[in-house]
Amino acid sequence: MPAQTTAAGTRPADGADLDLAAEAAQMRYAWRVFSVTTLGVMLVFINSSTLNVALPVVSRHFGATPGQASWILLSYMLVNTIFILVFGRLADLIGRRRLYLLGLAVFVLGGCACGFAPSANWLIAFRVVQAIGGAAIITNTTALLTDAFPKHALSIGLGMNSSAAAAAQVLGPVVGGAVATWFGWRAVFLFNLPIGLVALVWAGMTLRGVRFRTEERFDLLGAVLSLLMLGGFIVALSMGGSQGWDSAVVILGALVAVLVAPVFLLSQLRRRDPLVDLSLFRDRDRGFAYVTTTLMPLVTAGTVLISSLFLQAVQGYDAFGAGWRVMPAALGTMTAALCSGRLLRRFSSSTLCATGMSLAGVGLAVLLVNLRADIPYPLVGAGLLLLGLGSGTFLTPNTSSIMISVPSNRRGIANGIRSMLQNTGQVSGAALSLAIITSPLAIEAKRAVYSGAVRHFTAEDLAALLGSYRVALSVLLFFCVLGAVLSLLRRTRR
Repeated sequence: MPAQTTAAGTRPADGADLDLAAEAAQMRYAWRVFSVTTLGVMLVFINSSTLNVALPVVSRHFGATPGQASWILLSYMLVNTIFILVFGRLADLIGRRRLYLLGLAVFVLGGCACGFAPSANWLIAFRVVQAIGGAAIITNTTALLTDAFPKHALSIGLGMNSSAAAAAQVLGPVVGGAVATWFGWRAVFLFNLPIGLVALVWAGMTLRGVRFRTEERFDLLGAVLSLLMLGGFIVALSMGGSQGWDSAVVILGALVAVLVAPVFLLSQLRRRDPLVDLSLFRDRDRGFAYVTTTLMPLVTAGTVLISSLFLQAVQGYDAFGAGWRVMPAALGTMTAALCSGRLLRRFSSSTLCATGMSLAGVGLAVLLVNLRADIPYPLVGAGLLLLGLGSGTFLTPNTSSIMISVPSNRRGIANGIRSMLQNTGQVSGAALSLAIITSPLAIEAKRAVYSGAVRHFTAEDLAALLGSYRVALSVLLFFCVLGAVLSLLRRTRR
């Protein structure tokens, strides 16, 4: 339709007006969806990061063994990682709105149950329930945003979503440390209840039901095999430090993972509607992006966790003191994530991802070179800040490059794979770092690390602990270098 002339001059044709109105309406809805996912992200990440610093308080309350203390933290990560993959597939089949609302409800109920847990084992069980709900939230967040935002504004939405997650990680250790110190560990879980109820109501009012027509079926066999494969791997990795690498549970977990992995991959290649669409890995750039999706959270989670334990077990800070001292990592992530969405309009995703990995590596090098029992806090803070800046620079370009490379009806599974790999990196980083720093220690010294009891260390134990910290930081630094190289090998497209 041609332009029309009026007394005010020439204005666009009615069709152009309708296009602008439709785009404005889409952006309004997109920002409402962003407000929904922000509440969900804040709920999940505050809850997960509070326990990183509150773990010693919980361990002391229950008199937890090193194995129990490890599983209070890792049970959530393990189950969350496993079910993210399952829910990523279900989101494409039954609808993202329905699954997101169900996940919020389960997460809130699981958190309340954790707050009233009568023993360490019951707490672990309720953390499993909470993790199932958290998986449904995380799986759907990025897919909901990708569906809602137009392509030209997606990097901004994803960047701000990463910033919201980082802000939650900033608040988590500080709030968790303060709440655990002043009100007891139960309040760490119960204070999330009002946030969860608000998030549930607002999501129900805002999200539109979008379901793709499909005759595809859910891959139950693949789901069971993935549970066994990932579960065996993480059990072996997490229990190695506390139980010993030659213990029966570690050997059994590793054996299950090794035997099931090829069966799982073969089943995914042969099934008509697989749980994991392996064709998503055929594109080299997307494949490298998936690999680095695992590496960055592995480095970040491992470094922040062992830094928090170091500040409590070696330097004698309480949970609150350690909480705000690890905050530079999350502050750096939040700051860089706010900028990286806009930087993505000027630089390629591969360049920004490699830069992020390099910054994180420099931060680890600062910690490694200066590590000693009385290391001044400014050096610790500087290393953690660089780590966070690297993570924030990496997240948005990497996520955006994956999500815009797949059609809309595959975004649930594409994001499910991304989220599963991201969580696998987090739980692997935490489990691997804990295993490395506790493996050379006697049983009482291991208890001291988990409970933050600095007085139980002998000179020999302290020397062994510092040596294992150096090994852990060196391993994490290697993963940063590997991630930077893989990012540079991707094609430099914007």
